[in-house]
Amino acid sequence: MKIREFGVERWMDLYEDHCELNLAETCVESLTVAQLLTLAGQQDTILSELLPIKLTYGAIDGSERLRANVASLYTAQTPENVLITHGAISANALVYETLVEPGDHVVSVLPTYQQHYSIPESYGANVDVLWLREQNGFLPDLDELKRIVTDKTHLIAINNPNNPTGSLMDSAYLARLVEIARACGAWILCDEVYRGTDQHGDGFTASVADLYEKGISTGSMSKTWSLAGLRVGWIVAAGELLQRVRVHRDYNTISVGLLNDLFASLALEHRDAILQRNHGILRTNLARLDAWIQSEPALSYVKPASGTTALVRIDTAVSSRDFCVALLEKTGVMFTPGSALDMEGYVRIGYANNPDVLDAGLIRVSAFLRKFGQ
Repeated sequence: MKIREFGVERWMDLYEDHCELNLAETCVESLTVAQLLTLAGQQDTILSELLPIKLTYGAIDGSERLRANVASLYTAQTPENVLITHGAISANALVYETLVEPGDHVVSVLPTYQQHYSIPESYGANVDVLWLREQNGFLPDLDELKRIVTDKTHLIAINNPNNPTGSLMDSAYLARLVEIARACGAWILCDEVYRGTDQHGDGFTASVADLYEKGISTGSMSKTWSLAGLRVGWIVAAGELLQRVRVHRDYNTISVGLLNDLFASLALEHRDAILQRNHGILRTNLARLDAWIQSEPALSYVKPASGTTALVRIDTAVSSRDFCVALLEKTGVMFTPGSALDMEGYVRIGYANNPDVLDAGLIRVSAFLRKFGQ
């Protein structure tokens, strides 16, 4: 099987350990174990739970405790509708491995996480791209989607909240998209790894798994919950589909690990404390980023409604990659070039890192832009 190089992951692997100020990070500032235990109020009691654990493989599908905690993030799901995976990246890959055959018609939005069009292409699917455009606020044009789908469309892949733009489809918008999918019998795979990061309210928009009988939600502990190091993700879908996914999962995953499972459960059981911390970071930092972009004449963007990243248009004569390499070499600040996301002319800025890192990085970028434009 041949597959394209994963642009954004190659970029991150090349540079994220060699930058001084990481404004390419996509997770809300990661928690230490000590911080997690403090937020959960278990810094003095965790050993009583850890020490008796016998380090077997653990529950293959994920513990009942963890699957119940994940199900509680939805409005119409039970633990039987949840399958634990090795991060959302594995969840997405397993869905495609299960559902997509050569010749199938798949529609994917773009920009999005590259898995959603490169994996189906590698399986021999006919992939049509539904471009997200600034003039639409980077939301899918549903009239265009109606023209693209046919009665042979097998799967529609979306990303809500969107990576890298931070655009957000609310429940009414999703319901209209669901009706398009239902009319042609297509599955909807919605990568919801940023769900919970909305700029307003409780942070959570509707999930496609709660709105559509053929809706599939994938998520993880990485972005919203600041625990990427656990490598815990999930698929939420109808039980019949999950049984089909298990057949494939058995070949590449035994379990995610007992300790990973435990800490993920602990975090979700104390979600209010984590969300209070993380919403504070997200909303304060986006306000800072927004003010900065308004002050920079070479930059423009559609302000994110959710997520942890912004897709920023940059007025420069060089490629986005050359710009980002020069920025890194001259200032130590890391952005992600739009070319790594198949969106030349833009850069992706992660704004959910430590506020001091964001502030220091933006000051350096401003100085760089003044010199770069001369």
